[in-house]
Amino acid sequence: KTLCIFVSQSGETADTLAALRLAKAKKATVIAVANVLGSTISREATATIYTCAGPEIAVASTKAYTTQVIVLLLLAMYIAQTLGKKSEIYRDIIKDITLLPNQIKNILKDEKLFEKYANYLKKQHDAYYIGRNLDYASVLEGALKLKEVSYIHADAYIAGELKHGPIALIEKGSVVIAVATQPHIATKTISNIQETIARGAKVILFTLSNEEAGNVDEIYYMPNINPILQAILVAVPLQLIAYYAAKLKGCDVDKPRNLAKSVTVE
Repeated sequence: KTLCIFVSQSGETADTLAALRLAKAKKATVIAVANVLGSTISREATATIYTCAGPEIAVASTKAYTTQVIVLLLLAMYIAQTLGKKSEIYRDIIKDITLLPNQIKNILKDEKLFEKYANYLKKQHDAYYIGRNLDYASVLEGALKLKEVSYIHADAYIAGELKHGPIALIEKGSVVIAVATQPHIATKTISNIQETIARGAKVILFTLSNEEAGNVDEIYYMPNINPILQAILVAVPLQLIAYYAAKLKGCDVDKPRNLAKSVTVE
């Protein structure tokens, strides 16, 4: 009576596949979320949900990531409804999902802005990403992409934990990328970045239009949408910042060193 969900872009990820086989051996129901049709994980799972993102040429996942987030959200809502947890919010989320393509197109029109933000990272050895709640998931993705393609060391922190240690790393000229798109806690994250500004950090902030943030070097206002979906939208500028940072440093964006598209060993 256990459901296990395994996520793999390639459908060949060795450690994920090993865990899937172990779950099946224990008689668990297994759902695979994969991008590659006919992949090993999709063949061995009880059921497969394909992300249908299309082929990804670059090693670092971009569109596969955003489609995975959407699929998992839809699956969570389906399970909730199946369990009888009916809510008006599901209808609102579905409606807002249909708005995502146009909103992403509008964000892409600001590509030059994200290239400008990447210039802050050109001479950096480290970068710090902070966010709370769902925004923490977003900054984890942003930091990962920056590490993967530009080789700049980047860490993501829960904003509320900043003063419990990580703030010791902040010095004059440090670059902090903050995401504050969840209305109920955005103000708290913005308060945290003021602490980094006081210590000389340069801050790039992604937030909502009704939030005020003084002394921030760069601020980008995200479109108005259900907060649950902000993780999909903010992934786009965070990935583009990593892309342009890598280009500025002369790195091969499509084929980062030491990385493979499919991890086939445990």
